[in-house]
Amino acid sequence: MTANEQLLRAMYEEYGGMLIAFVLRYTADRQRAEDVVQETLLRAWRNLDSIDPDRGDPRSYLFSIARNILIDDWRADQRRPRFVRDDGAVESLPAADGLDRMLDGWLVGEALQRLSAQHRTVVVALYFQGLSVAETAEQLGIPRGTVKSRAYYAVRSLRMTLEEMGVVR
Repeated sequence: MTANEQLLRAMYEEYGGMLIAFVLRYTADRQRAEDVVQETLLRAWRNLDSIDPDRGDPRSYLFSIARNILIDDWRADQRRPRFVRDDGAVESLPAADGLDRMLDGWLVGEALQRLSAQHRTVVVALYFQGLSVAETAEQLGIPRGTVKSRAYYAVRSLRMTLEEMGVVR
């Protein structure tokens, strides 16, 4: 066993119990506390040159590492989304009966009827039939640039029409 390994083993034997007790004050999970102590000793082992027994007790250095790990974990937990269980809120959500989809379909169909025939055929080909610009141009017998400009102006017109109909999204 090398001198570094001996130092690390001695630190664990001397400070391991104190570190676990320290970490358990901040987390009630024994397994998590042991993981934090293991990570603490691993970081200390990686930086053994920072630990000089001649300068004094390495206890404060180890506790600082453990504290930093706990803070990092806490900050990471704060960034994670939290699931909230509220049965009342879930029950108040509207049922997925398809009414909204049917209403949206009716509104879009009504707005499409208000477009010119040229704009409507381009929108139907691109957005409902899923054709590419090139396929739409070939099907309608018009240049690709014309398909693009008609699609642009048709979408603008649809947006204005839907706003006039009271649809705000």
